[in-house]
Amino acid sequence: MSSLSDQLKNLGFSASTDSSEQAQENSQESALDTSIPVRIQRQTKGRKGKGVTVIFDLPDDAKLLNDFAKALRKQCGVGGSVKNGTIELQGDQREASMAFLKGQGFKVKLAGG
Repeated sequence: MSSLSDQLKNLGFSASTDSSEQAQENSQESALDTSIPVRIQRQTKGRKGKGVTVIFDLPDDAKLLNDFAKALRKQCGVGGSVKNGTIELQGDQREASMAFLKGQGFKVKLAGG
């Protein structure tokens, strides 16, 4: 007769304290591609003269984009959103967002004027 832990392993349960969700999150974070430079651009065209900081070329992961957008909005103290795989922040937030993304391990380029 096998032990209880062996029976649980056969059913797919793990005796370790690390849950499968945490293991998946850790593997996604380690698989994050930071070699592609992230571009940060200030745009005003089509926005009635209001400046917006747009962050391009981040990894195409909706949860990651939402988490980064939330952290950037909080750090900069402005509004913003995630649209079409980019993060938009109100106002000229290029320097603050560049510092945040460099802290996350990304290569950052300021694009445009």
